[in-house]
Amino acid sequence: MTVGPQSALPFAAQAIPFNEYLAAGKIPEGYLASEYIAQQFVERLVHYILSVPAGNYSMGELSQLLEQLDPRAQVFFFKKLKETSPDCLKDFAPLYYGFMNEFESLLFT
Repeated sequence: MTVGPQSALPFAAQAIPFNEYLAAGKIPEGYLASEYIAQQFVERLVHYILSVPAGNYSMGELSQLLEQLDPRAQVFFFKKLKETSPDCLKDFAPLYYGFMNEFESLLFT
């Protein structure tokens, strides 16, 4: 049995090369085709950054990746981060406050 191109697989079944996206600082254009896929991407990104050893990515790389997401997906990232590992927010505080200052109006929508 052979599997066709990765794009033929549902998004949930695809491996996401977060290490490559973080290193390049770019999410492929059109990759996050819908709000649902963007939410799935964010949830998987949260699990990735919490599970890889320190030093595999920098806050600058993560920030560059997050900047490419829709503002609501950015807020969702920090919400999922807090839900998944509340104690880790202190490690992401500079990033958190930088993004939340910019999107304060979205916090209540």
